[in-house]
Amino acid sequence: MSTHAGGRPISGVVLRIGPLSMRVRPRAVLVGLLLLAVLAAVGLVSLTTGDYEASVAEVVDALFGGGPPGLDVVVRRFRLPRLLVAIGVGAALGTAGAVFQSVTRNPLGSPDVIGFTTGSATGAIAAILLLRATSFQVAAAAVVGGLLSGLAVYLLSYRRGAAGFRLILVGIGVSAMLASVNTYLLSRASLREAQLAQLWLLGSVNGRSWEHVVPLWASLAVLLPAVIAMGRGMAMLGLGADTASALGVRAERVSLWLMLGGVALTAVATAAAGPIAFVALAAPQIAVRLVRSGNPTLIPAALTGAVLLAGADLAGQQLFGPLRLPAGVTTAAVGGIYLIWLLGREWRKGWSSL
Repeated sequence: MSTHAGGRPISGVVLRIGPLSMRVRPRAVLVGLLLLAVLAAVGLVSLTTGDYEASVAEVVDALFGGGPPGLDVVVRRFRLPRLLVAIGVGAALGTAGAVFQSVTRNPLGSPDVIGFTTGSATGAIAAILLLRATSFQVAAAAVVGGLLSGLAVYLLSYRRGAAGFRLILVGIGVSAMLASVNTYLLSRASLREAQLAQLWLLGSVNGRSWEHVVPLWASLAVLLPAVIAMGRGMAMLGLGADTASALGVRAERVSLWLMLGGVALTAVATAAAGPIAFVALAAPQIAVRLVRSGNPTLIPAALTGAVLLAGADLAGQQLFGPLRLPAGVTTAAVGGIYLIWLLGREWRKGWSSL
């Protein structure tokens, strides 16, 4: 039996698949199954609601080419790609948030706070306003912008290792600088171009098609297993770099690869849906409380992120009558309240330790 950073014992069964092994906790498995059930329910409701309402049975028939006339087109061409993008982006952001909160050992260490999401936005805005780019080129520019901002933050915060608190502070500074660049670019654009860029900046899965689904999920098929394979090293980092090194983990090397994977996941998610706020911040912490673990865990965080974003998109469509809110607006509204609570909790924790 071992302990995590919170000091409580970690129980579970060790599964071995070839050279890989992982510890599976029964509660984490149960939480994962429940999250999958919630995600399936949210997905079914999303597929049945809209201007063309349908029953669950009709939607299932439409998925296989049957159902009432025209419903198969609505479901398969419009609603299903939108849902799959929401699930994929939410899973990517939840996983990236878990990675950065583990590496920094701080619940505020998420890619939207550190600045990687802003970097992706800078790349996309530059492509829209300066290059008059196509949607594919905008997505590619968002990925490049996210990777470059991640590299900049890492190099600027590196002092014989990228310490968590220093990484967050440098990331906040880089994010502020990039946000000012975004504002400048918008101020120099024509009205039509500025409106187009601002629409992208809201963060939305509306209008997403299979040309967004395929590259997103192809990227996730590579990135998610690669990051999950480093889960043991990430868990050891939660004990602290010195303890992880004493246990045989190359802390700096593992941190670097985890950060690279987290930045790539953030960039891919932003390329698919624009900058979605607070999912990466909130999902890992919600998963921690559901699983009752001391540190963020990857698969529960990914499933929580998928549920949050799919649920936020559904809420934005249904809760405000004829007004349809982008998913990014919904997550920002709820996430702002969560951030205030989180900052208050960290502030009280800091005072209680004095």
